[in-house]
Amino acid sequence: MYLIADYYSYIKKHWITRNYILVKDKPIRLGLTVRNASFHRTIKDTFLLPPFRENLAKTVRMAYHSAPFFEDGYKLFEKITSYENDNLCDFLSFSIKEVCSYLGITTKIGYTSDFEGNNLLKKEQRIYDFCKRAGADTYVNAIGGQDIYSFEDFAKHGIRLRFLRSTVEPYKQFWNPFVSNLSVIDAIMFCSKEQLSKMLSQRTFIDE
Repeated sequence: MYLIADYYSYIKKHWITRNYILVKDKPIRLGLTVRNASFHRTIKDTFLLPPFRENLAKTVRMAYHSAPFFEDGYKLFEKITSYENDNLCDFLSFSIKEVCSYLGITTKIGYTSDFEGNNLLKKEQRIYDFCKRAGADTYVNAIGGQDIYSFEDFAKHGIRLRFLRSTVEPYKQFWNPFVSNLSVIDAIMFCSKEQLSKMLSQRTFIDE
């Protein structure tokens, strides 16, 4: 199960509402603007400030109109940006589910707000609670969490902790050297579904 952290505080100038795409061979930040951004408001209670859809679509079209899989990629992006709900969590959830569908990912998706009372817990205790109530014995975190979470602490709660390391090989982006760490939309524009499927398998896990 993959949990969307909707019951966490919204963080300004964070990856929640931004990513990078390739524009004229350089990484350019693409972002969403929210209404009355506040750390005291949860992600699920945060709303987007329109208009933003037309600007996003225009930027992506300009950046990738010559990409080999632009037609399929832009169709997907246009479907996402046409989603009419201005609730930030709903919009992001829709985008995640549509990208998963395109990539053939069938992982069950849930929300942290589904676990009543979990928001009253602190830090790792929230994760232990998620795992226990979902019947999970393994928790996978992005590699950046190595400085935050302890294998021993998780083991004490009967949970196996793993860190995911992505090892995607460079793919062709127009004619210049490969630019890494961009939005998944970049890979979708330049790679076939077969290539994308192979990329998803290019990963390793760090265990204790």
